[in-house]
Amino acid sequence: MASITLGGNPVETSGTLPKIGEKAPNFTLTATDLSTKSLSDYKGQKVVLNIFPSIDTGTCAASVREFNKVAADMENTTVLCISRDLPFAQARFCGAEGLENVENLSDYKTNAFSKDYGLDFTTEPLETLHSRCVVVIDENGIVQYTEQVPEIADEPNYKASLEALK
Repeated sequence: MASITLGGNPVETSGTLPKIGEKAPNFTLTATDLSTKSLSDYKGQKVVLNIFPSIDTGTCAASVREFNKVAADMENTTVLCISRDLPFAQARFCGAEGLENVENLSDYKTNAFSKDYGLDFTTEPLETLHSRCVVVIDENGIVQYTEQVPEIADEPNYKASLEALK
């Protein structure tokens, strides 16, 4: 279990992120067109998991915009923006913002992704939502980088996550 903060107040998550050098856990999530996507759909590509509580908050939206900007220049790399938001909200946000270089996936059906990755909040006020994390997975499905942002209102370390792709 990880302890992070929300506005300086402690909140806890269900576990810990996968370890660097380990095989990334597979997942089944829902795309904005309501199709089902899994990690195996991205086999042979580098994958950045940009994970956050809700697309409708300032910091979460900023991370999607930033990864969209840098994803345009990344070869053989897919950025997946993952939250518990409904796929309709994710599609609305990216459509309104003109964001086309990232894919949004939702964990709304089962919350199994957040449990498998150990990142769901277990305490109020964000209980069951995802904590803010970045996980970088190489083309062989091996975790190369993880970050669980210690203060949920802060943005992730974009530079470090992008360095892990090299």
